[in-house]
Amino acid sequence: MNYDPLAYPYASRRSLVYGAKGMVATSQPLAAQAGLDMLKQGGNAVDAAVAAAACLAVVEPSGNGIGSDAFAIVHMDKKMYGLNSSGPAPRSLTIEALKKAGYDRIPKFGLIPVTVPGAPAAWAALSRRFGRLPFPQLLKPAIEYAEQGFAVSPVISRLWQNSFDLYQAQTDPAIRPWFDLFAPQGRPPQAGEIWRSPEQAASLALIAETEGQALYGGVLAEKISAFAREHGGFLTVEDLAAFQPEWVQPLSVNYRGYDVWELPPNGQGLVVLLALNLLQGFDFTGRESLTACHRQIEAVKLAFADALAHITDPKMMHINIETLLSEAYTVERRKQITKTAQIPGSGRPHNGGTVYLASADGEGNMVSFIQSNFHGFGSGVVIPGTGISLQNRGYNFSADPGHVNCLAPGKRTYHTIIPGFITKDGRPVGPFGVMGGYIQPQAQVQVLMNILDFGLNPQAALDAPRWQWLEGNKVEVEASFPDSLAEELLQSGHQIVRGPAGATTFGRGQLIWRDDRGVLTGATEPRTDGTVAVW
Repeated sequence: MNYDPLAYPYASRRSLVYGAKGMVATSQPLAAQAGLDMLKQGGNAVDAAVAAAACLAVVEPSGNGIGSDAFAIVHMDKKMYGLNSSGPAPRSLTIEALKKAGYDRIPKFGLIPVTVPGAPAAWAALSRRFGRLPFPQLLKPAIEYAEQGFAVSPVISRLWQNSFDLYQAQTDPAIRPWFDLFAPQGRPPQAGEIWRSPEQAASLALIAETEGQALYGGVLAEKISAFAREHGGFLTVEDLAAFQPEWVQPLSVNYRGYDVWELPPNGQGLVVLLALNLLQGFDFTGRESLTACHRQIEAVKLAFADALAHITDPKMMHINIETLLSEAYTVERRKQITKTAQIPGSGRPHNGGTVYLASADGEGNMVSFIQSNFHGFGSGVVIPGTGISLQNRGYNFSADPGHVNCLAPGKRTYHTIIPGFITKDGRPVGPFGVMGGYIQPQAQVQVLMNILDFGLNPQAALDAPRWQWLEGNKVEVEASFPDSLAEELLQSGHQIVRGPAGATTFGRGQLIWRDDRGVLTGATEPRTDGTVAVW
């Protein structure tokens, strides 16, 4: 792919970053540097990714934490591997138990939406299978930042404030410990203010010493279970002890000569592949043309219609993925893309809180990694004395017994976080991802097309103004989105709303691209505090 490294047609605070020996791109500079430190200490791309992920659990708590879930795609020694470390619902949580507790659906906050956290297990599994450095060494930067403190970065401080305001309106006593940990002065920390958590450091040290087992059968598991019992939750020591990450085979479709890889369900990476299959049948000329933008939106809507109807725990899906990705099915679905906006019938996406990172070493190994609380800080539950905040992934379950993604004991729910990867002719090109709930597959499609269809360099591909489909024919566009194009979309039947300046709901991505010379090119979002650390 040829592009001009000095051409930045969209407002950006960043330029492309080049390197040869290694690269780590994350949404928070300290985490990127932690990963790069591992490369310089003799580690590989997996060591770098684990160190960066653990560090992000400390320095970007507004999107992830020790109690998060995680997914990864690893290209190691010329082979592709997938890791699904999303936890299931507690075995005692049934639809009947939910109703007995007084709920018609899974609540967004509190202990009921908490599923088994998978992130620490993912760190340990990746390190055990592919890492070179001792596991405790990988968590050392995270432990030091938790113990000694770090200066909160700008975008994260704003997201921190958003969650503070949200949790203040909650009456559940299980949420009160959140304020003790994350707002010890009665307010969230401001940008540039030092925040520390010795309790979090102690928990990470236990996880480091036990390769994660302290969270799944040791003292941390006991504390989580005891707090859940005290406040009407369902998560038990037995649930935690039974959890194991799952190694899976990534899926791919070929788009414009490149193979685009995603993980299979229960993640929503299938949305990306379905949309790209639909778009593959069209020719595109101008990125900001009505035809290109309209077709992208319609393809994404069709892909979501299928995903929201079928994706859940893969053991409980009722449709064959190969059928959804088949040429025959794609041709029939593509006929539904007309010149006007259509409503294919699907659920309502929500925004979320997530972190994404990409790493690469000088030997050709690369990692696409994502971990998430789901909604900002997640459930709002912090286990006292541990510094552990818990995700609220269970909120995605349906309480309708007839829905494919209905709540069931030990079941994994539809998951929004999706790492992506690109190869060409069997050669790794690079990891990419865009965090942010249901914007993730939509933004991935836009970023990929910016590069593969419209010839933008990776940084410009991330910089470009975005749209996101919300529901029905409602589409939100960024403040910088062209007025003329927004008006044309409106005339084509789309209900256009414009997001406020500086909105954090349009995704925050990272991308590493390896060219034919073996040189690494890194890009990170202007929508976040990210950086590309390079060697």
